[in-house]
Amino acid sequence: METTTQQPSKRGSGFKKFISWFLLIIFLAFAVFVYFKYYFVFGEGVKSGTLNYAVKKGNVFKTYEGKLIQEGIRSQNTGTGISSNEFEFSIESDSVFKVLELNSGKAFDLHYKEYHGVLPWRGNTRYVVDKIIQMHDAKNNTF
Repeated sequence: METTTQQPSKRGSGFKKFISWFLLIIFLAFAVFVYFKYYFVFGEGVKSGTLNYAVKKGNVFKTYEGKLIQEGIRSQNTGTGISSNEFEFSIESDSVFKVLELNSGKAFDLHYKEYHGVLPWRGNTRYVVDKIIQMHDAKNNTF
């Protein structure tokens, strides 16, 4: 009595290997996209101006938000009226928020990070203030 062994088909395993590599590449491409869109710091700098407000708000994720009024005036759109330069931002930490909340109307130099995208738990804007460089009384501008 003679026994024969059959070799499994290689064709099926090659397709599974292709699908595995394809899915891995798709997953890695998605991970890189998410990183650059939401976590990569695109830019950072300092903005100066008078603090208009600092608030905690949100329906699901309570985030800290603020607005800085910068010196000078600008036209938002051609042919429309003029308005002040406003810098709307989210605030990273409780300690920075507490200082801003208690000193509305004062002049600040704020360090911020700019991201490509907005995450709901990080705030409502692409600009996230992470520290206060300087705080002083606002100048009294008269026209």
